[in-house]
Amino acid sequence: MIWNIDPVLVHLGPLEIRYYGVLFAVALLLAYELARKLCKEKKLPLELLDSLTVYLVIGLIVGARLGHIVFYELAYYLAHPIEILAVWKGGLASHGAAIGLLIAYGLFLWRHKKLKFFDFADLIVVVACIPVSFIRLGNFFNSELVGRATDVPWAVTFTRVDELARHPSQLYEFGMGMALFAIMFALWHNHSKTAKPGFFFGVFFTLYFALRFTVEFFKDFPLHESFFSLTTGQMLSLPFFTLGVAVLLKSLIARKN
Repeated sequence: MIWNIDPVLVHLGPLEIRYYGVLFAVALLLAYELARKLCKEKKLPLELLDSLTVYLVIGLIVGARLGHIVFYELAYYLAHPIEILAVWKGGLASHGAAIGLLIAYGLFLWRHKKLKFFDFADLIVVVACIPVSFIRLGNFFNSELVGRATDVPWAVTFTRVDELARHPSQLYEFGMGMALFAIMFALWHNHSKTAKPGFFFGVFFTLYFALRFTVEFFKDFPLHESFFSLTTGQMLSLPFFTLGVAVLLKSLIARKN
C-alpha cells in the first residue's frame, strides 16, 4: 500500500484543519458523552464531570505535548520553540499524556476532597480508550511514528517519509485501542456494580501498557543498548504497567476479602 495523503483536510487561508485535529476533537467528544452515561449509572454528579473534563483535557494536551518534547525530540524543539504550540500537527506522547492526566486528576481531587481517587478514575479509564485509538489514526494520516521496514503483505510505504515498505504501527495501535475499549466496556457492563475500587484502573494500566510495550517492537525508534535494547517507549511503559498490576492485585484481593 502506498500512503501519500495530504495530512491537511481543509485549507482556510492561513488556517489548516488536519485529520489529526478532527480525529482528536471527535475522540474527546465521544469520550465525554460516554463518560456522562457511565456517570449516570454510578450516580456521580454530572457537574463534577464537567469540571473534571476541563482539568483532564488540559492535562492531556499539556502532558502529551511536553512528554513528546522531553522524551523524544527535545533538541528539535529547543531549536524551533514556536513549533511547541503546533499540537495540531501531531507529536503527542501517550506516556506524557498519562502523567499529565494523573497530575490534573490530582489537582481536581485536591479541590474536591470528599471524592475518593477511584470514584472517577475507574470510569475515566474506560472512555480513555477512545482517544487512545483515534489519536493513532491521526498519526497515520500525518505519516508519523512509522513502523520499521518490513516485507509483510500489509506493509505501507509512507512516501512523505521515504520509499521503504514499513509496518503500519499506527494502525496496530488503533486496533489495540479498539480491542482494549471492547474489553473495558464489556468488563464495565458486567462488573461495574460489583468490582472493588481500582479494578478498572488496574486493568487498563496493565493491559494498555503491556500492549504499548509490545507494539514498540514494530516502531522505527532507536534502541538503547544500555537499557537491555529497549526503546524509550518501552522503558516508559514499565512503571505504568507495574502500577497497573499493583492496583489490580489490590482490588482483586479486596474483593476476595
